Order: sequence, then C-alpha cells, then structure tokens
Amino acid sequence: MANASQIVSLIHSHFASEDERFSTLALQIAAHEARLGHTSTAQQIREIIEKEKSSKAKLKVIKIHSDLGDLIYETTPKNRLNQLVLPDELKLRIERILKEYRQRGKLQKHGLSHRRKILLVGPPGTGKSMTAATIAGELHLPLYSVQMDKIVTKYLGETSAKLRQIFDFIEAQKGVFLFDEFDAIGTERSKENEVGEMRRVLNSLLQFMEASNSESLIIAATNNISLLDKALFRRFEDILYYQLPSPQEAILLIKNRLGSFGKGLKLNGLEKEVSGLSHAQLTQASDDAIKESILNDMDSVDYEILINCLREKKHINH
Repeated sequence: MANASQIVSLIHSHFASEDERFSTLALQIAAHEARLGHTSTAQQIREIIEKEKSSKAKLKVIKIHSDLGDLIYETTPKNRLNQLVLPDELKLRIERILKEYRQRGKLQKHGLSHRRKILLVGPPGTGKSMTAATIAGELHLPLYSVQMDKIVTKYLGETSAKLRQIFDFIEAQKGVFLFDEFDAIGTERSKENEVGEMRRVLNSLLQFMEASNSESLIIAATNNISLLDKALFRRFEDILYYQLPSPQEAILLIKNRLGSFGKGLKLNGLEKEVSGLSHAQLTQASDDAIKESILNDMDSVDYEILINCLREKKHINH
C-alpha cells in the first residue's frame, strides 16, 4: 500500500488541480505495488491514468477545434495516388513523402524525422490542392484546409493570434494541414508596401513553423514563389514545383475523368485543344461534357461535345 506521505501528496495535488503531479504520484504507487508483486493492482492504476490522460487530450482537441470557428475547414478525402496525373518525377517525390510518414517510427529510431513541412509551387489549377487531398487520402488522415482569407485581418495582433490558435491545433491533432494561397501571409518582409503589422505576422509565422514538432503534415501552396519571404524556404523540408500538364498528361486526365462515359471515345487529335489548360480546367471540361451527355440521354460522351467544352474553357483564358 502507499505510505502516508504519498497519500497526503496525492490528496493535495487532487484538490490543487495539479493533474500532472497527481498522475506522477499515482504511477509511483503503481510501481511500488508492482515491486510488492501486486501486478494486478499496479496495472489497474496505470490503465486508469492512461484512460484519463487520453480523455483530457480529446477534450483539449475539441475545445481548440471549436475555438477556431471558421478558420479551418475539415474534410476526409478518399483520393489515391494513382488518380493523380502528374509527371513521374513529381509522383515519385510524393511517394517519398508517403513512405517516410508510414515508416516514421523506423526513422525516429535513428534520430531522423519524416518530411513534415512541404511547399507546393505552381500556377493555379495545376494539382497542388489535389496533391494535399491525395496525401491525406493515402494516409487516412483528415485534411484541414486553413481559410487564409479569414486569418488576415486589419486589427493589430489579431492575425498572429489566429495563427497561434491554428498551430496549437496542429500540435494537438494529427492530420494534413493545407495553407493554400500561402503568400497571403508569407510575403517578403522587405516589400516596400508591407506595413509593420504584416511583418510581425510573418515573424510569428516563422517562429511557429520553426517550433512545430507535430507529426502532422503542413502543406503550403503558392501560385507565385517570388512573393514569399526567403527566410521561409529553410522552414520547408521539400519544395515541389507544378506546371501545366503536357498534352499527353492532359489527355490521360480527361480519360480518367470521363471513366465509363469515355467508353469507345477516341481522344486522338486533342493536343491543340488541351494546350494551355490547367488540371482544374480539364477536369471541369470533362465534367461539363459528362453532364451534357446525361442531359441529352446519351450513355457516353460525344467527341464534338468534349471539343466544345474544352474550347469553352480555353476561351475563358483569353
């Protein structure tokens, strides 16, 4: 049994709400019971402590999540890597990120960590957000999309406070966190038109990025890398560059997107029509072609319908 001083300390820590101290004392008592051969009692104490710690951790996550309000949008993607139409070199680098995460325990034994902070760079609609969704889907993790337009405000200190909330949540909750349009807060500090507040925000961001030790993956995406502060680059462990799809990649993307609606459809000669279109535009054009076919009671997409949908997207570009 516990000695008198342990019991007194246990009671004191309970009424003082010193949870860590209480847990430590309880585990000391469990160790004492184990030495006396009372293994069942020792195990019971340990299980109670672990259960309570787990419960408190969940409550903390729920509280942080509710405090964030509309700053974070949570989804559960089902995307898979084989659905991504990207250059082979880029897919290999994404596979490396997945492999390191899945085998992070093996790396930790050697004092190494998996890639956790990744920057995606490229024009709009080239697959950056889709990559984040695919990584989340492959790792069976929730995707938390940070709403950048809600973070940046005109009030002094409010943006930095919101960033702190988000990074507290990153530390508490495992997931994939996407900061899209990252240049909204990552703008270079030397820009002449930057006010002092935004420089302070960037300094806060740099500190949070540096201090983050969570297992979560932090993915930032930008359309214009030249806008980012140079000090941010060393915070990222990998930088992936995206570009508009080649004609071959574009045709493959259309084929995958059409699925059964593309049965029997010859996609030869589309090179000119797909040139200059992004992944997002090709996806939208394919979806438009499918909808048009459905509304016309057709079982598959007609070539002319697809051509018109692609040209419509290209016309928007000009």
